[in-house]
Amino acid sequence: MPSQGWTPRPLGVTGLLVSPVTLGGGPLGSMPENFGYAVSERAGIDLVRAVLASEIRSIDTANGYSQGESERRIGIAIAEQGGLPDDVLVMTKVDALDRDFSADRVRRSLAESRERLGVEVLPMVHLHDPEYFDFAEIAGPGGAIEALVDARERGEVGHIGLAGGDVHQMSRYLELGMFEVLLVHNRFTLVDRSANGLVDRARELGVGVVNAAVLGGGILADVTGTRTDYGYRPASPETLHAIAEMRRVCANWDTDLATAAVAFSVRDTRFATTIVGISKPERIAGAIAAASLDRPEEFWQELDALLPDSRHWLDAAPHA
Repeated sequence: MPSQGWTPRPLGVTGLLVSPVTLGGGPLGSMPENFGYAVSERAGIDLVRAVLASEIRSIDTANGYSQGESERRIGIAIAEQGGLPDDVLVMTKVDALDRDFSADRVRRSLAESRERLGVEVLPMVHLHDPEYFDFAEIAGPGGAIEALVDARERGEVGHIGLAGGDVHQMSRYLELGMFEVLLVHNRFTLVDRSANGLVDRARELGVGVVNAAVLGGGILADVTGTRTDYGYRPASPETLHAIAEMRRVCANWDTDLATAAVAFSVRDTRFATTIVGISKPERIAGAIAAASLDRPEEFWQELDALLPDSRHWLDAAPHA
């Protein structure tokens, strides 16, 4: 039986449905440089098959994750499972290659993703991390966005979205009015609210919102308390102190920080789904259970009181 409150959610106005928690495909392709551990091919494939048999009904990946290995393993798992279940959504992203994010590169990225995943029509595709490139080139005539829109018009892609980090750059792309979904990462978590205004603006525009990397790259799941990086950057002493105190609060309320971090995002009704990176089948149940964490408002108020000042967020708010 589905967990309490575990019902499909609409992904904006796309007509697509997602589960409250979505499998994040970064770790399963093996990215030890980001996550600190390797994942074998068989382990990644088996993880996806376990997810397909679980209550999680949406999967997020990207062309560039482990040079395509994440997509390839997902595709193998789907084939071994006898095909993609009708109620499962696989989302991917177009990626640059060797600093090439041209229209031609977008078309090649889409073709690569279709081949690896074994899917003729990619239902949801995000433009991935465009903030690292020149805005005029990406958004201008004959650029990456135009190629992605053309692919949607040709029927190769069902819907298009925007996925990235820096909220100041993402806001420029969002205002183009070309995207149906916005994916933010590391910037709306227990200790960082950089994306709050951007999320509100997306909702005003009728854009669906997906929240990713709610564990801050792993530090909010670190039970040892030895991690010192947040969002793949060194965390400030203030952020590290807040995390330590939040860990203590969670223990007092008979839960753990990772569970609270996932639940914090899931309970925010602005987000259609929360992407959680999972690389071991035994962690699937915990991610599902986190979506239904039942704690009173007092618990969340205690955590909110520990939120670091915005100067310590990834996209720090300006101060006089």
